[in-house]
Amino acid sequence: CMMMRGVEKQNSLMKTSMMLGTFRADPRTRAEFLQLVAS
Repeated sequence: CMMMRGVEKQNSLMKTSMMLGTFRADPRTRAEFLQLVAS
């Protein structure tokens, strides 16, 4: 997948994430969570 996108640097990392439940349905909860984990 990364090679198809043109990422050629060896040992590169790619992360994916997804929000489920309340984090997906409630923007206020999601924003609060993201603010807490960013600090």
